[in-house]
Amino acid sequence: MNTSLKLSYGLEKNNAAAFATVAAKAGDVKFKASMTDATFVNGPSLTGLALAVEKPGSFVIDFDVPKKDFKFRFMNTINVAGKPLNLTYMHNRGENRTTLDGALVVDSANKVSGSYMFGTKDNFKLKYTYVHGGTTTFEPCFDFAGKSWDFMLSRKVYGDDVVRATYKTSNRVIGLDWSRNSKQSFKISAIIDLNEESKVPKLFAESTWTFES
Repeated sequence: MNTSLKLSYGLEKNNAAAFATVAAKAGDVKFKASMTDATFVNGPSLTGLALAVEKPGSFVIDFDVPKKDFKFRFMNTINVAGKPLNLTYMHNRGENRTTLDGALVVDSANKVSGSYMFGTKDNFKLKYTYVHGGTTTFEPCFDFAGKSWDFMLSRKVYGDDVVRATYKTSNRVIGLDWSRNSKQSFKISAIIDLNEESKVPKLFAESTWTFES
């Protein structure tokens, strides 16, 4: 059985928040429990507690304990003209929201993705992903509902490390992060809202430890 522990800490102006996730893998199935500092700050409680069961590539079921709310995700892959099309069906019971995501992998360097929310007219997003040389990824995304663009640029550095920058034109927010994916993973992020006069970045840090038994 593999077990992992992820700790996250966020700092926004004078406010701080902490999060923790414990995950255990038994065979093909993962079990996760997520907590926030609100779960323990005034003594143990159900506040901020969430549970999840996941079979990678097949399904994810999330349960928000205090809200008694379920979220379902089901994944499948079909072939279209010899190319894999990855489909994800998502339903949020509490918000009564259903979406369908699809990603067509053209080749190792090109992928086209789309996301549609059912029950809406124009709530559709279209994204193109281009990987150059296996190290640099450029990803523009157009939101038809908001008629706005999002952009992402990332690059692998120092082997397992990835630096990434994002920009959302709809709300003028810049995101920067540096991450490493290994047995002792970490991610350091900063979010800058260009609409704020001070433009002080919101900082986040998370670290994950994986244990094998």
